[in-house]
Amino acid sequence: MSIKNTFSFFLPDLEHKNGQAFVSDGIKAGFPSPAADFDETTVSLDNVLVKNRETTFYAKANGNSMIGAGIDNGDIMVIDRSLEPMNNKIAVCCIDGEFTVKRIKIEKDCVFLVPENKEFQPIKVTEENELIIWGIVTYVIKSV
Repeated sequence: MSIKNTFSFFLPDLEHKNGQAFVSDGIKAGFPSPAADFDETTVSLDNVLVKNRETTFYAKANGNSMIGAGIDNGDIMVIDRSLEPMNNKIAVCCIDGEFTVKRIKIEKDCVFLVPENKEFQPIKVTEENELIIWGIVTYVIKSV
């Protein structure tokens, strides 16, 4: 089986743990408080986003089928391959040799890969399909 790779997968860089400045008390999104003191420490996003170092990958989303789930074209997904696929989880799947990201919907006798965009149709997984649940999406990193 040849696999059409529409994603580029990356490993977390766990060697550089210096981190970036982090305001742990949060920053007000409403009216600013001039008296607020900032307790600035550092944070490494790899340490926050990666729970299982050996099984976590990053991949860039390619397409718009998951915009309703907050995954836009170009977003970076954090994918953990050690998590159990469950109903309603968002997963990177390989179906018939092509990677896709969809929500898993498990019904009594059937599994669907469901997009979060009405312009796309759910994929009904049948016995004729070869489906590999590659990993579960745990976080999405996006630009604003």
